[in-house]
Amino acid sequence: MDPSLAGSVTRQSVGDRETPGLGGDADEAARLASKVIDNVGAVIHGKRAVARDCVVALLAGGHVIIEDFPGVGKTMLAKALALSVRCRFARIQFTPDLLPSDVTGVNIFNQKTGEFGFRPGPIFANIVLADEINRASPKTQSALLECMQERQATIDSSTHPIAPPFMVIATQNPIEYEGTFPLPEAQLDRFTLRVAMGYPSHDEESAMLEDQTSRDPLAEIGPVLDTAQLLELIDVARRVRTVAAIRDYVVELLQATRDEADLYLGASPRAGISLVRAAKASALLDGRDYVTPQDVKDLAVRVLSHRVILSPDGRLHGRTTADVVERILDKVPVPAA
Repeated sequence: MDPSLAGSVTRQSVGDRETPGLGGDADEAARLASKVIDNVGAVIHGKRAVARDCVVALLAGGHVIIEDFPGVGKTMLAKALALSVRCRFARIQFTPDLLPSDVTGVNIFNQKTGEFGFRPGPIFANIVLADEINRASPKTQSALLECMQERQATIDSSTHPIAPPFMVIATQNPIEYEGTFPLPEAQLDRFTLRVAMGYPSHDEESAMLEDQTSRDPLAEIGPVLDTAQLLELIDVARRVRTVAAIRDYVVELLQATRDEADLYLGASPRAGISLVRAAKASALLDGRDYVTPQDVKDLAVRVLSHRVILSPDGRLHGRTTADVVERILDKVPVPAA
């Protein structure tokens, strides 16, 4: 175990089996993860909740899509998170002429050796910024499907693994419809969280104007975690405990989306896996080694709303997927502590 996460590991009973407790690891992990959030907050003022969601996805081994208006700091947030962790970072500017090989890589013939050699694309970094992802063609977007889910890329019948940690942070502007290609459901289902930046408050925007016009905040921050520490944090997050009642609660939420009249398509089992993993990471950020129903409720809208599709009747009545998920959260009984 990494020295920075050293702590006692106890045995705690869950049902009929024993699972390792985290002991002091939970507190130390929460402290280290908070340093990442604080580091991002030094660049993005007043968006601690959004930075926290990104760290939750990072510890859950997932991906984030940031959807909001142009100019609110989506790309800067992604860069600040990448700079906070000493990992390989790559940015892909998605454009209509981008090819799948520009993302995954290509085999190139070496005239000296007479053999083909693989030149990896930017997707083989640890943290990948997919900027304006909905501007690329569906063919190029589909190049990310295998990478995001299976952590590998297949090029010319050869499969190349992507080393952990691996996270895709995608940005898109919802109001720019001309020249864009909406992400398909299979692509959206691979994003653990969908978050929105929102406009800053008066004081936050004033502070931002001072920072952005007098200095470069990104140039002044450095990594607060290295790769080994991040991998250890991800492992600690996986060991956060969930009792059967919590898992049953998540399943009931998923089933409720599938039975909801205002939804044409409900949440998939992969959505449930993402919700539990995100709840574990959120609990760890709070210094706990167990998940509560409130952890699930706090994340459900951001985990599920982009994975479900409104029915024609729901669209006719002006519903949003977030509204429907909120209503489901109010209807499904919460398990007792």
